[in-house]
Amino acid sequence: MRRALVTGGSGDIGSAICHRLGADGFHVIVHGSSRPERSEAVAEAIRQAGGSAESVVFDLTDTGATEEAVAGLLEEGPVQVLVNNAGRHDDAPLAGMSRAQWDAAITVSLDGFFNVTQPLLLPMLRTRWGRVINISSVAGVIGNRGQANYAAAKSGIHGATRSLAQEVGSRGVTVNAVAPGVIEGSMTDEAFDADRIRQMVPMQRAGSTEEVAAVVAFLASEEASYVSGQVIGVNGAMA
Repeated sequence: MRRALVTGGSGDIGSAICHRLGADGFHVIVHGSSRPERSEAVAEAIRQAGGSAESVVFDLTDTGATEEAVAGLLEEGPVQVLVNNAGRHDDAPLAGMSRAQWDAAITVSLDGFFNVTQPLLLPMLRTRWGRVINISSVAGVIGNRGQANYAAAKSGIHGATRSLAQEVGSRGVTVNAVAPGVIEGSMTDEAFDADRIRQMVPMQRAGSTEEVAAVVAFLASEEASYVSGQVIGVNGAMA
């Protein structure tokens, strides 16, 4: 059974991805950065549904803690599907943005990507089959007022996705990014009302977490073996 690690797996989109990969037959490793009970609840729900799952908790911005946690995971064998879903936004116009706000978005999305992905790559490459799927945002494609830090981080993920895809393509490993737009969930419900969503999104509705998870599931499948280096929008025609 192939193993799939989903960072930020207890959030709205992350948990939907975990459930879908579990239903598709992967052993799912549900990552959380805090609140171990939340990531374990997602893993338990997958197990209750007949799937295979475990939870793991570490701060992916802490290089040492991440190295230790990933080494522990690799003791059980390679991780062949990695979904870099963890992210953070701390919004403000750039003229009024603090250094701490800038760092908050950059460190989770970019440093976290490196800290988790880099040590998993060689074991994955040795199997000559792997999937790295990076969850980005429409903000990284078209920008968004008040999110220069978040957009910069996600645009950086797009560059890393395309570069890494070229590095590992000959070994049967694909690397892609999924860039959701306005997706139903706690953050969206707080930030946008129905009228605002109709103005922003040509399809005039928010997407569902399951719609994002379906694209991730395709990219993790055998059918997506010739799709690599791509940024795939799930945004209702926003971009």
